[in-house]
Amino acid sequence: MSLSDDYIAEVQRRVKALEASETRAAIAQTVDMCASAIENDKMVFSFGTGHGSFAALEMFPRTGTCAGFRPMIETPLSNFHNLFGDMGVNQYRFLHTTEGYGRAIMTSYQFQAGDTMILFSHSGLNAVIVDCAIRARELGMSVVGITSVPHASQTPPKHSSGLRLFEAADVVIDTGVPLGDAGMAVPGYPYAVGPTSTIIATTISHAIVSGTVQQLVSRGRDPFVMVNPNTAGVDEANDQNARVMEEVRRRCSRR
Repeated sequence: MSLSDDYIAEVQRRVKALEASETRAAIAQTVDMCASAIENDKMVFSFGTGHGSFAALEMFPRTGTCAGFRPMIETPLSNFHNLFGDMGVNQYRFLHTTEGYGRAIMTSYQFQAGDTMILFSHSGLNAVIVDCAIRARELGMSVVGITSVPHASQTPPKHSSGLRLFEAADVVIDTGVPLGDAGMAVPGYPYAVGPTSTIIATTISHAIVSGTVQQLVSRGRDPFVMVNPNTAGVDEANDQNARVMEEVRRRCSRR
């Protein structure tokens, strides 16, 4: 087998590991928190830095996701494909380790007690993500940390609070991704390849949204789910998605 085949097998193994009872219980607890927040006209915010922002963005708006989830995307912390120049990698590396920046980001949003905050970070160490976890709890929000406990527990905290994400969150969903993220060894080469944190975090994000929709339906609520318009049923899809966006406007106008 090639390393490409081995990588696919490793991803399958790590996704399968999410079926562990402790992980399933943490996801179920998160689903209940999200469903209760949305049912009660609150919001579920999601945020991550770097590649952690991808999983946060997947939660809404896209096919199969519902109104009530609200990704927070900070462009300098997620859009560094320029590499050099404006919003380059060097700026990102500085900013996401700068304490206080997370609190500054949160001043641009309107939060309420009873909202839920879902934070994505493989290491759970950097200042911005810990800032957000601490501030969210100060504001009366429930905080979910989706992070690698194996990585974080083997690395000293960087934040002045002495906390890592798995220690600052109310609920922790452990991705199980190993220290260093990349987990595939190349024979004759010193550095590993094949990171899996993004795939696992995104899998968890969609598991949460899917479970939340199921809970809302079981409670007799309309979860306002977006559908794919690139089918023969484009008119029906557009009508449904217009309903979803109107619900988003309604929720935001109450802030």
